[in-house]
Amino acid sequence: MSKKLVDLSNITKAYGENVILDDLNLYVKENEFLTLLGPSGCGKTTTLRIIGGFETPDKGKVVFDGADITKLPPNERQLNTVFQKYALFTHMSIAENIAFGLKIKNKSKQYIKDKISYALKLVNLDGFENRSVDSLSGGQQQRIAIARAIVNEPKLLLLDEPLGALDLKLRQDMQYELIRLKNELGITFIYVTHDQEEALTMSDSIVVMNQGYIQQIGSPEDIYNEPQNAFVADFIGESNIVHGTFIEDEVVEIFGKKFKCVDKGFGKNKPVDVVIRPEDIDLVDPKEGTLTGVVTSLIFKGVHYEMEVLANGHEWLVHSTDLSPVGAMVGIKVDPFDIQIMQKPQSEDEEAVISDEQ
Repeated sequence: MSKKLVDLSNITKAYGENVILDDLNLYVKENEFLTLLGPSGCGKTTTLRIIGGFETPDKGKVVFDGADITKLPPNERQLNTVFQKYALFTHMSIAENIAFGLKIKNKSKQYIKDKISYALKLVNLDGFENRSVDSLSGGQQQRIAIARAIVNEPKLLLLDEPLGALDLKLRQDMQYELIRLKNELGITFIYVTHDQEEALTMSDSIVVMNQGYIQQIGSPEDIYNEPQNAFVADFIGESNIVHGTFIEDEVVEIFGKKFKCVDKGFGKNKPVDVVIRPEDIDLVDPKEGTLTGVVTSLIFKGVHYEMEVLANGHEWLVHSTDLSPVGAMVGIKVDPFDIQIMQKPQSEDEEAVISDEQ
C-alpha cells in the first residue's frame, strides 16, 4: 500500500469575511495522480497554493513526507508547480529556461546539460535546446514548463489548470502525455481543473469540491457511477436529477410510478433525490415503459443521439445510439442498477453547498 506523501489537516483559509476553505482534511498517496475538481471559487487553487507554499493557512497543518512544512517557503519544499500561464522567460533559450532551477542549486555544467537533454526527450522536444520561447506553439511551451519542473526531480508536481489555454485536440494529446510522464517518472501529481472530462480521463483519484468543502473523494468510476449527492451528480457529466419517494428497500417512486432499484436503508416513504444518467435511459414502446412521454428535441452528437423526452411534466435527457424522431411517443425504462438514490440535504447549509451550481 502506498504511503501518504501529503497530509492536510483541518485547513482553514479566509480572505476577510470570505471563507475559502473550511476545516479541510485531505491526504495524497505517493505516486498518485489526484485531481482537485470543482467550479470557480470552490477552493481548489487555494488548496494547491497552500501545498505549494504560496499561501499560508489561517488554521491547520500541511505535512509533506512526514515533516510539517506549513510555514516552509516554496523554494524549500520538494515540489514544483506548473501554472496555466507558463511563466517562461522569453529572453532565454529553451535550454536556459529548463536549466534555471538547476543553476540556482549550483549544479555542474555537465549535470545541467545531461538533465536538459533528458527532460526534452521526456516531453518529445528533443533538439529544441537553442530555440526561443516565442517560436513555440502553446502546447510546446506547456511541455517546456513541465520539463523545467521535472529536471528538479521533485517528489510532487502541482499543476494548476495547465491545459486551460490549449485547443481541444492539443489538450487531449497533452492529457495522455501527462499520464505517460507520471507513470514514467513515478512522481506524485496534484492537478487542478474545472473540466470534468479532463478529471475523469487522467486521475487515479478525484476530489470534488464546492464552496470550500469536499463533496466526494473517489476513483473516476466511483465519482461518475456512485455520486454521493446531487451536486456531484450534476457536476460530473450530465444527469437527470429528480425528486422521488423511497417506498421501501429496492423500490422508489418517481412521478407516481414505482421503479425497482438496488438501494437499501433509506427508510420507508422517505423523500430522496434520484439520479439517472442520460445513457442509462432506454426508450421503448410506450406500452413497455414505466413512464410514457414524447420526444421534444433531437441532436446528432456523432457517437450518439441526444434527445429530450417530456414525460410527466419533466424534460428527460436521453443519450442513445437508436434514433427516436421528434414527436414520437415513447416509453421510459431504466435498469434497477442504473438508478442512484441519494439522501436529500439535512440542513440549509448542506442544501446551499449541494445546490449552488444547479
